Amino acid sequence: MTLRVAVSGASGYAGGEVLRLLTSHPEVEIGSITAHSNAGQTLGSLQPHLHTLADRVLEPTDVEVLRGHDVVFLALPHGASAEIAAELSDDTLVIDAGADHRLESTPMWEKFYDSPHAGTWPYGLPELPGRREELVGAKRIAVPGCYPTGSLLGLAPGFTDGVLEADDIVIVAASGTSGAGKALKPHLLGSEAMGSMSPYGVGGTHRHTPEIVQGLSWAAGRDVSLSFTPTLAPMPRGILTTATAKFKPGLSVANIRAAWENAYAQEQFVHLLPEGQWPSTKSVLGSNHVVMQVAVDETAGRVVVVAAVDNLTKGTAGGAVQSMNIALGLAEETGLTGQGVAP
Repeated sequence: MTLRVAVSGASGYAGGEVLRLLTSHPEVEIGSITAHSNAGQTLGSLQPHLHTLADRVLEPTDVEVLRGHDVVFLALPHGASAEIAAELSDDTLVIDAGADHRLESTPMWEKFYDSPHAGTWPYGLPELPGRREELVGAKRIAVPGCYPTGSLLGLAPGFTDGVLEADDIVIVAASGTSGAGKALKPHLLGSEAMGSMSPYGVGGTHRHTPEIVQGLSWAAGRDVSLSFTPTLAPMPRGILTTATAKFKPGLSVANIRAAWENAYAQEQFVHLLPEGQWPSTKSVLGSNHVVMQVAVDETAGRVVVVAAVDNLTKGTAGGAVQSMNIALGLAEETGLTGQGVAP
């Protein structure tokens, strides 16, 4: 049966990436394509790379437009998804690429987003232990943030396998400018961003911090402590995450590496590189793939994981389509690729 799918926020980076992937999905018919301020314009004037959909006219992001579809992707600003989702049928699979339904903790949501908490949906990161099972048959799915995708997959095996200590986790991640969205911002102008790197959300203030803490706490089975610092890199897309944590005494390098080898041996979209080979953001460009390497700093007593992910594909839209496939009983890889683009 062909699935009729609607995509909201189609003029933005995340919505455009969802559409790019859906055009190659054999089980999908693309229905309504919506936007807010860009409603009435053709998709081709805003997303010229989507050639087969170029003549489609963007409709308003209204509940009435989105009703009647089998699947609705909400690629909307944080805080905009909950009201629309609440008006859609329980029989419709709603996949939220925003943050509205990711966090379990109401106090954490209110602290970082300063708005009422809309509730918690199954978390669309199937490679994180326990999450794939929750997605089967689900009708509401919260897509992870782009930074949490690389951070959680990078460190989770060490906590699940009891290799890592839950305190003193440090993550520094560099993101391409598309992670900030498509709206015009002075610090994202080419003359400001090219040839320069800069930090932001320093001191535990970035909104993805509680989401990373939540996911690592699930993996560890207890609360973890985290210092997370994001940085802006002069590239359009991609995230390179460097995550470190203390390892438990008495473990050999082989014991430690085995945790990651075992965790991802059967995962088609997460790849532990051979020893001595290091991830690069270019290698995952346009793919639903995470590549990583694990090193052991024996002097410091820490494990260092470096992971690369395309923030728009596996970090957002690819994870959303992968989760849709699981929820509907389709082959998980349908419409997706693990191959990057080079050079």
